[in-house]
Amino acid sequence: MDVVRLAIHGAAGRMGKRLVALSTSDTELELVAAIEYSEHPDLGRDAGVLAGVAEAAVPLSSSLDFVSDAVIDFSLPDSAIALCRSCVTHKRPLVLATTGMTEQQKAEVRAAGQEIPIVWAPSMSMAVNLTMKLATLAGRTLKDAPGGTDVEIVERHHRFKEDAPSGTAIKFGELIAEAMGQTKHQHGREGQTGRRPRDEIGYHAMRVGDNPGEHTIIFGLLGETIELTVRASNRDCYALGALQAAKFIANKAAGLYSMYDVLGLE
Repeated sequence: MDVVRLAIHGAAGRMGKRLVALSTSDTELELVAAIEYSEHPDLGRDAGVLAGVAEAAVPLSSSLDFVSDAVIDFSLPDSAIALCRSCVTHKRPLVLATTGMTEQQKAEVRAAGQEIPIVWAPSMSMAVNLTMKLATLAGRTLKDAPGGTDVEIVERHHRFKEDAPSGTAIKFGELIAEAMGQTKHQHGREGQTGRRPRDEIGYHAMRVGDNPGEHTIIFGLLGETIELTVRASNRDCYALGALQAAKFIANKAAGLYSMYDVLGLE
């Protein structure tokens, strides 16, 4: 396999630093660009040193003028869309992991997928994506369970996360709704809510400490319960998945790809 020239957008963030650190020790990758916003105080500093590893000879920059085989984005929605536009202009493959986008922004990503190859997923974790497969299977199996099946999704993340519920929780709900037919998505409950509707998926978001990510999918039947839980103990699971996606997307044809494609889970 040829070495993949990699650019990281959001390189000085929590996820970006782990991507830099792990990519510099991967012989199949060459870090060629580390990008941050134009007012970032560390612009010009070496990305490897910022990430707590050896010097990478790649300065932190705000310029989108670089040549790469794949770009990984862990940033904020507006920044991610600006990067997406640049990738379309310069025909760069993109791994897009930013969540919290508006419907209009999502539509722009889908349109970009007609011009360039994009791996687009709310979570880059192998364990999360495998759990999504299991949740879909459970939903199909329990769709017509006697007495009905109630689905609740509980997620926990660190106090710094800006969107709720997580993009991963929303994706779990979309997959289960497609499998089971629910039409209502209820975010939290308060007061006299009445009996629980049969066509509802409930979401509950917690923001605590430095939790890197935890999701529990509850399938409640009469007389028994199934729970699928996936937890991250640190951010490396997301970073390693994103790096795997970057290797996958390099030289692919234009189109929208998922982590199912990357991991061979289809």
